[in-house]
Amino acid sequence: MSGTAWGVVIIVLVVVIVLLIVAALLPRMRSRRLKERFGPEYDRTLEQAPNRKAAEQDLAERQKRHEQLQLRELSDEEKRRYQADWTHIQERFIDDPAGALGAADHLVTKAMADRGYPNDSYDQRLADLSVEHARPLGRFRAAHDIASRAGRGGASTEDMRTAIVDYRELFTDLLDGGHSGTAQHN
Repeated sequence: MSGTAWGVVIIVLVVVIVLLIVAALLPRMRSRRLKERFGPEYDRTLEQAPNRKAAEQDLAERQKRHEQLQLRELSDEEKRRYQADWTHIQERFIDDPAGALGAADHLVTKAMADRGYPNDSYDQRLADLSVEHARPLGRFRAAHDIASRAGRGGASTEDMRTAIVDYRELFTDLLDGGHSGTAQHN
């Protein structure tokens, strides 16, 4: 073989090796991007899925659905009204913890709807919220579970107080458009 032919073979081998390295790194880069985007929700989804590929496919599908949503920021007037409603819920808690908790659940759901999140099933709402509000989502789940127990008389006043605090985290994140302490996204 001539020197030129060897040069071409070496260039082709280098290109093939680079492509193999890139192909090996792409899944890791995708995993890292999803983990950064979804935070603790990435780990939770991974635990519940049969494997990493299925979990990451689920998260990618959530992102695609989220991109189709017609989300909007709340106006300053809406934010003030929501803040006033939240203050009223906190004041109500003293005399009626269960009623205040139900009102908090309702107010968070209303804020989601006003932002443009569909009022689908609870699980679908969680999936939709996980794209932009992943960080407070675990606490929202806990608050919702306590609210459900409280509706059946199975939650203590301290549990309900904890739920109010947990609801407030997602509520604040919704009012701030997902920028109240969660990771900034692309």
